[in-house]
Amino acid sequence: MLVLLPPSEGKAASGRGAPLRTESLSLPGLTAAREEVLTELVDLCSGDEDKAREVLGLSEVLRGEVAKNRELRTAGARPAGEIYTGVLYDALGLASLDAAAKRRAARSLLVFSGLWGAVRVTDRIPSYRCSMGVRLPGLGALGAYWRAPMAQVLPEAAGSGLVLDLRSAAYAAAWKPKGEVAGRTATVRVLHAPTRKVVSHFNKATKGRMVRSLLTAGAVPKDPAELVEALRDLGYVVEAAAPARAGTAWALNVLVDEVH
Repeated sequence: MLVLLPPSEGKAASGRGAPLRTESLSLPGLTAAREEVLTELVDLCSGDEDKAREVLGLSEVLRGEVAKNRELRTAGARPAGEIYTGVLYDALGLASLDAAAKRRAARSLLVFSGLWGAVRVTDRIPSYRCSMGVRLPGLGALGAYWRAPMAQVLPEAAGSGLVLDLRSAAYAAAWKPKGEVAGRTATVRVLHAPTRKVVSHFNKATKGRMVRSLLTAGAVPKDPAELVEALRDLGYVVEAAAPARAGTAWALNVLVDEVH
């Protein structure tokens, strides 16, 4: 099972350990693309600060994020699972998983990123600010930039099992499973059952808890149909229907009564 996650906008501080080595990150086929984005981002943030803030979509309050990006090559790095914070990651609670569940998380979780493309939660990275919606002056829109390298690397990373796609739209734009891979991919919406509306905070928290439940239970669904059964066994209310045509991802609705 491969679980595709969005990053968090807020991030923990960089570590005190050795700085980033892009060649040591998972998915080595993305190394050259990562170096291109990293170089342009550091150069941008080493120049006119106001221009950098405008490109990155940062308010005056977040001016310090420009300085953080300037030091990306020398800042200490720590596991990505510790860098990403926020609602989904708080609910996922990687640090409090037992040893077996942590090993499953290391194998199955892939976090998408405007800067790194995608990383495993064990990959050591510094704290940064660069969303997939950014348009860098040289490389252009990052969502479009990452499509070609992702198309080369992600099908192999997906292996032959289930792909559980929990990304937001901006990050889903960087790689769309196709063909046979799409047929074993499931996307998830979390709906407030009484209103059938998606609520952002509640949506993220439920997805985090759902992934934690699967990791803790040691569930290894091989395809979307088995995922539906696994989630129902774990107490989730899931609506699902097989897609009408081959090569199309399953769309699941997870219904929750309380917004919290």
